[in-house]
Amino acid sequence: MISVDLARRLLSEGVLWEPQPGDRFMIDQPTLLDEVFWISELTIDVHTYQGQPILGFNGTTEWALDSVTLDKAIWLPREDQLRDLLGHRFLALNPIDGGWCVTIATADGDRLFSAGDAEDAYALALLSFV
Repeated sequence: MISVDLARRLLSEGVLWEPQPGDRFMIDQPTLLDEVFWISELTIDVHTYQGQPILGFNGTTEWALDSVTLDKAIWLPREDQLRDLLGHRFLALNPIDGGWCVTIATADGDRLFSAGDAEDAYALALLSFV
């Protein structure tokens, strides 16, 4: 899973999130940063309130939380989502020495980005051009 640090960097660089079922996120509160949530029509659903998308927690969760605005959520994109964001730039994902290397095409030639987790390698590649 992508590191919280890289997820925050993607957010700060303007990578937009349009919440969909299956997406993972954390709530940006110190007491909740160890909890990972998944959007599911059964427990967490995306609603619109006053023109803003909010994440609504349905009554099946263990603790009382009605909803949270997207500015309080940290999207944890999956490998496939990051690869889609790279688009035509993505060339390859290869295992290397206990980690992963993503190769992307740039105007200056191919660039490599490595990390211990494939999602982190994808995120580093994405951060190189956003």
